Amino acid sequence: MASSTLKTSIYPLFAAVGVAAGICGFQLVRNICINPEVRVNKEGRAAGVLDNHAEGEKYAEHSLRKFVRNRNPEIMPAINSFFTNPETE
Repeated sequence: MASSTLKTSIYPLFAAVGVAAGICGFQLVRNICINPEVRVNKEGRAAGVLDNHAEGEKYAEHSLRKFVRNRNPEIMPAINSFFTNPETE
């Protein structure tokens, strides 16, 4: 009975929804844990607006952003260059 209700054609849908939920969860945890403008505890909220520009710059300019800053926005550069720059014989 269970095999007729759960077909194998819906596994990619489960995978896509799972990846999307994982990305959302990662971003939520990242913001709660290391975002300088999010204050969870009562003492942090009582501090009001802080002028912590250095901490905000550190949060915004993370290592992944620095890594991809000077790269071409291509997902598969080898395949892209193969089809856009054909070799002439």
